[in-house]
Amino acid sequence: MRAKVFPDHWSVLLGQISVFSFVVVAISGVVLTFFYDPSMERVTYAGSYGPLTGVDMSRAFASTLDISFEVRGGLLVRQVHLWSSLVMTAAIVLHLLWLFFAGAFRGPRRRSWLIVVTLLVVTMAAGMTGLALPDDLLSGTSMAVLDGVLTATPVVGTWLSALLFGGAFPGDVNALFYPVHVVVLPAALAIAFVAKAIVGLRHKPAEYAGRERTKDNPIGTNLRAFVAKSAGLFLIMSGVIVLMAATLTVNPIWQYGPADPASATAGSSPNWSLAFLDGALRLAPGWEFVWMGRTWSVAVLLPVLVCTLFFAIVAAYPYLEQWVTGDSEDHHLLERPRNNPTRTGIGVAGIVFYGVLWAAAGSNTIAVVFGISVEGFMHALQVLLVIGPVAGFDIARRICIGLQRRDRAIVLHGRETGQLVRTRSGGYAEVHLAVDAAERQRLADYEDHPPVPLQRDVHGQTRLPQRLQVRLSQLFYRDRIAPLAKAEMGRDRHDMTSTR
Repeated sequence: MRAKVFPDHWSVLLGQISVFSFVVVAISGVVLTFFYDPSMERVTYAGSYGPLTGVDMSRAFASTLDISFEVRGGLLVRQVHLWSSLVMTAAIVLHLLWLFFAGAFRGPRRRSWLIVVTLLVVTMAAGMTGLALPDDLLSGTSMAVLDGVLTATPVVGTWLSALLFGGAFPGDVNALFYPVHVVVLPAALAIAFVAKAIVGLRHKPAEYAGRERTKDNPIGTNLRAFVAKSAGLFLIMSGVIVLMAATLTVNPIWQYGPADPASATAGSSPNWSLAFLDGALRLAPGWEFVWMGRTWSVAVLLPVLVCTLFFAIVAAYPYLEQWVTGDSEDHHLLERPRNNPTRTGIGVAGIVFYGVLWAAAGSNTIAVVFGISVEGFMHALQVLLVIGPVAGFDIARRICIGLQRRDRAIVLHGRETGQLVRTRSGGYAEVHLAVDAAERQRLADYEDHPPVPLQRDVHGQTRLPQRLQVRLSQLFYRDRIAPLAKAEMGRDRHDMTSTR
């Protein structure tokens, strides 16, 4: 450990913030367990919050109100728990995006990618189970939607709903969600974070190329400096979360009231990390058909299938790209997104797809704020869900190719200064400023991999999977600009300097 080099790039902060947020979530969650009662037994509220005095509610909701108004610092701890969980989810999402666009998921770090995807899924599950525990009207509305999705699932839907709710809805969902949220999911998160750390320690840190940085010579910091920076980051991040919890109200359950199967919260929206699921349900057409003596609802099955397929593709992407490109080598240097236009375009397409679903979850609020028709806005999102990812892929890819060409021109001719000088022939030329060796290496010296060649068998024939792989590989590397050779960079730099 003392001899190991720890990366000091800013992207490391995203992984550390997710771990430190989990620590804050765990500490605040342990404190809340001493005062929270998950029982769904009905009681009459007689606490200090006047507007709900005499209202019939569950012990779970009453204990949450007592935490907010009776326990000293209870509301602060509740909001610390909620804000830290949101920060943890956001940090995991940003870390996953950085791994994708920087190419940090390539060998030998494909396991790290799968661990981070698992962390995201488990975190979303923890958020869903945690928001249901107070048994307020907002969480009750979410559970009603979940029950509708489960019961609309053919063959096993009714059985799944009965298993989750302990019988007919609303049942006792806390009997299952509370132990899962308090024990199972935190243990899964802790194991995943430890596995992520172990996988990270087994390999050298992946960094961007630069002066003296090669795949065999990583640049970073030692253990003592890494621990000191991490401790300082933990204290700063904890202070920011406490400040947010003290000044920004989140999930004010006393305004919603207790859960009621016959009522729904006006303008309700799910947790932002789960909003894409609700958005998919809203955008799906309300079609259904009868087949094999059962009613099949497209409005439920299609969103479930699409979201499941989306996460399956995200989890398997490193292996899909490896098959398409035929690149099975180990990579310890990161890529700039512009140097892999196709991958960057795929990432932008995924962001647009997720973003449209995310926006659809708040369509009612957006329509009211901007004074537009809800139906018209939903139709526009349905069209954007199909066209948006394709347009995002093409635009991002073209931008990356343009940036590659600009970097190449900077290396060959220097940076533009905006200063014009008169030449001896009477014309005018702009003065270009030469860049140093480290900047030239960063701009134009990156890894390149040729497309997969077409290989024929002894009979001169090729199989369909092999032809498909070759075609996809050609599309993946299409229009990609090859990096400059070192001799070419040195020669052009000398010519440019002598011209100046």
